[in-house]
Amino acid sequence: MPIDALLFDKDGTLFDFAATWEAFARAFLLRVTGDDLTRATEVGHAIGFDMATNSYSPDSIVIAGTPGEVAEVLADFFPDMSHGELVDMINDEAARAPQAEAVPLAAFLDDMRSKGLKLGVATNDAEHPARTHLTSAGVQEKFDFIAGFDSGHGAKPGPGQLLAFAAHVGLEPGQVAMVGDSTHDLLAGRAAGMTTIGVLTGMATADDLSPHADVVLPNIGHIAEWLAR
Repeated sequence: MPIDALLFDKDGTLFDFAATWEAFARAFLLRVTGDDLTRATEVGHAIGFDMATNSYSPDSIVIAGTPGEVAEVLADFFPDMSHGELVDMINDEAARAPQAEAVPLAAFLDDMRSKGLKLGVATNDAEHPARTHLTSAGVQEKFDFIAGFDSGHGAKPGPGQLLAFAAHVGLEPGQVAMVGDSTHDLLAGRAAGMTTIGVLTGMATADDLSPHADVVLPNIGHIAEWLAR
């Protein structure tokens, strides 16, 4: 089948992961610990973030997990906070995180739309901060569909968000390509019966992504050339 739609992960795909989420982690950890650097460092290790180097470990829960999953890891450190309070704080800080576009997004998305492609976003972030990030980049209106882990379709690597997008735009899953920087994205794409495109603007390597991807590209800016081939 021809590819008639592209469904993008957000963090590490539309936006460079490290440039965006390293700032989030530092700000969140200091906020939740009351600016106690020693405690922030300890809590950071639990979610795979090193305060000294300002970097994530490759297996960090933050890379592909939902805010709810991150909150579950944090629960033992903050027994006086409910799961919902932790999620709310994560989402609030996430909405403040500075966004570094993987490529100039407005021009790229306009090009994809000019080719007649339907466009969507499926993220394990919450929907509200996702919309905030897309709005801050001036591109929210360029998408036909935006879903977060809390939008009612489940989270990746489950296929629910992906199948909801295909149904929303009136296409078969085989007409859609799922574009992402993590194995969660690509496993969801395979489970949904979609073409899978890996990109290297997240924390995963080409070796990580290749077993689950039909193609691995440096970034989303290479998609047009790949589609033309």
